[in-house]
Amino acid sequence: MSTIFSKIIAGEIPCHKIAEDDNHFAFLDIMPLKTGHVLVIPKQEVDYIFDLPADELASLHAFSQTIAHAIKKAMQCKRVGVAVIGLEVPHAHIHLIPMNLVSDMDFTRPKLKPDNQQLADTAALIRSCL
Repeated sequence: MSTIFSKIIAGEIPCHKIAEDDNHFAFLDIMPLKTGHVLVIPKQEVDYIFDLPADELASLHAFSQTIAHAIKKAMQCKRVGVAVIGLEVPHAHIHLIPMNLVSDMDFTRPKLKPDNQQLADTAALIRSCL
């Protein structure tokens, strides 16, 4: 059964794509902790990130690094935080979150609810920094 992320990759569900290559896909979280919160996923459907072969895990992190540099430049934050939780969607994914404070990475905080135009503008800004 396809996960929601596989459906996003296939174009069955719309998203605000940041970047993709043959093996990876990055898009905005539609209910972010902070503006610029991006999800980076392997195109291969694997539930648990540490079940990826070592070379694919390394490749996913290298792809994430490129996206993180663009987020940092676009959002003008001190750091881009990295989180791997993986309980909400059974498809390995990395959260990249712009942060100025440790509390910016608090997943128990209420999520933002940006509208479609805000998401489109944020995605365009991050893409412009790639």
